[in-house]
Amino acid sequence: MADPATYRPAPGEIPDSPGVYRFRDEHGRVIYVGKAKSLRSRLSSYFQDVAGLHPRTQQMVTTAASVQWTVVGTEVEALALEYSWIKEFDPRFNVKYRDDKSYPYLAVTMSEEFPRVQVMRGAKRPGTRYFGPYGHAWAIRETVDLLLRVFPVRTCSAGVFKRAHQQGRPCLLGYIDKCSAPCVGRISPDDHKALAQDFCDFMAGDTARFTRRLTQRMKEAAADLDFERAARLRDDIGALERATEKNAVVLPDGTDADVFALVGDELEAAVQVFHVRDGRIRGQRGWVVEKVEDATDADLVEHLLQQVYGGEGEDAAGRADATRRGDSRAVPREVLVPVLPTDVEQVQDWLTGLRGSRVEVRVPQRGDKKDLAETVQRNAEHALVLHRTRRAGDLTTRSQALREIQEALDLSTAPLRIECYDVSHNQGTFQSASMVVFEDGLARKSEYRHFSVRGAEGQGARDDTEAMHEVITRRFRRYLSERTASSDLEMGEDDDESLPRSGPVDETTGKPVRFAYPPNLVVVDGGPPQVAAAAAALAELGIDDVALCGLAKRLEEVWLPGEEYPVIMQRSSEGLYLLQRLRDEAHRFAISAHRKRRSKGMTVSALDSVPGLGPARSAALLKHFGSLKRLRAASVEEIASVPGMGERTAAAVVAALATPTTAGTAGS
Repeated sequence: MADPATYRPAPGEIPDSPGVYRFRDEHGRVIYVGKAKSLRSRLSSYFQDVAGLHPRTQQMVTTAASVQWTVVGTEVEALALEYSWIKEFDPRFNVKYRDDKSYPYLAVTMSEEFPRVQVMRGAKRPGTRYFGPYGHAWAIRETVDLLLRVFPVRTCSAGVFKRAHQQGRPCLLGYIDKCSAPCVGRISPDDHKALAQDFCDFMAGDTARFTRRLTQRMKEAAADLDFERAARLRDDIGALERATEKNAVVLPDGTDADVFALVGDELEAAVQVFHVRDGRIRGQRGWVVEKVEDATDADLVEHLLQQVYGGEGEDAAGRADATRRGDSRAVPREVLVPVLPTDVEQVQDWLTGLRGSRVEVRVPQRGDKKDLAETVQRNAEHALVLHRTRRAGDLTTRSQALREIQEALDLSTAPLRIECYDVSHNQGTFQSASMVVFEDGLARKSEYRHFSVRGAEGQGARDDTEAMHEVITRRFRRYLSERTASSDLEMGEDDDESLPRSGPVDETTGKPVRFAYPPNLVVVDGGPPQVAAAAAALAELGIDDVALCGLAKRLEEVWLPGEEYPVIMQRSSEGLYLLQRLRDEAHRFAISAHRKRRSKGMTVSALDSVPGLGPARSAALLKHFGSLKRLRAASVEEIASVPGMGERTAAAVVAALATPTTAGTAGS
């Protein structure tokens, strides 16, 4: 651990201005991002007597090896920059709001020619309208089933849609009038998109317009004595009313607001938010956060608002339009919080800029809004109790596993970052290797890597030990070169180009380099031969500060380099279980990489050998002619008529296809 005095800036170097600062560890990795009205006073507070700091702050400043800062014009700019860097660097000592579940949304793919209504989870996609989140997927399906009577929008998958189009007859929903059947041309693309837009408008809260429209049509049908049509319209109105009743009115004045609640203790907190649009609850969402930094409730609320609203990917006009439609993802007119953020004026100005009109952040004091805030708080309390019940032993178990590994391998500290390697091949062909990473006992999949094993002569390794030696050598050779590059970077305040970077960066792509950070422990899948190969690779590179072990699958023995006998860990120990999870994950990832290479290598087209013909033009040729057989029968002129093809390339294609090939022909 570093002494903060070794990297403390001189008091006169730190400006007395608003800005954002970053603490980095010895490898250049950003471990904490913060903002301040005065950088001088805020940074000085970190370099007082370490014993007087909060325990988490103590750990942060002793882990760090340097500090940087960026001066901005206003505190609102600092707020936005802090959020963007937290999102980019994912610092380990910043508060991280993790969804306590993957919430389902009702999504309408408006960017498609025939928009589809479906349940979606995960990352948001551009061109798709989202409503929710909902607590349960079945709640979405019930609502959609009611609304399809009035808005028969497509709900089928791309495969079902394509098959129905080819067969010329719709699926069951088309026959029972719960789909307008665009697959067989019953409705034009423009009319179907308009129908999907009406569906979105209804879900966004514009319900009265459609009810009035159907009521007028029902009266007209009754006046024309068309009672069957009037009865159908009456049932449609009932379906809309039942769908509307599912979102009960909670604020009678038609308020648009997001209502937040926060419940927790010194270690963790639960957050809940109700999205209220037009007085009705349109969605609910929750997070559980581990307090890895010394933060008050006001600080947590500020970070929470940054996360909820900072990721809006629309432009200003798009956000304003989303707000007008009542989209629960847009910034509402009111944000009701349990406590005001530390810099409430700056937060309001920032949210106002996102919305395009004034946004008020306040604590409800009385009336219906205070009652709703209490309801949201009860939900947060319940979520925290449920989280603790489900994961009571999780943190303890992970800590115990790391401690057991430390004791079994006689390590000086707990291995917070562990990398595990495995090799996969098929009788020596398509040799692939994997590197999986666990940090603090949890998989960090963004750090996973796979290798194509080349061998000394470029034809693959002779055996698994040679493959393991190559993989370890390549990984740590890259680490050494990137560590050397990072040591040339100045960590001072004036190095503007390096400010938004976390450690060394690839000058070509502008992205962080892949192998910049060393593990505390390397685990290889195998016994003494594999461990010896990995140890030899590390020794050749002069690396002596990384622990190494192997896990042999037959008896689950842990092997150390140069040891005659294995380390035996109890079968029931959490440490052995963590090593097994690492080994199994590395095995899975290696097999998936190997299968991908094998599949790609066995799917070879005769067009691959044509000089100057890439995948795009190959696909264009196959699409134009329909098959490789028809392409073989085509003349040079016919091939040259395909967009993007010239006579020279067409002649090369004819010459290549005139010679029989023994390779597999994809697309033939």
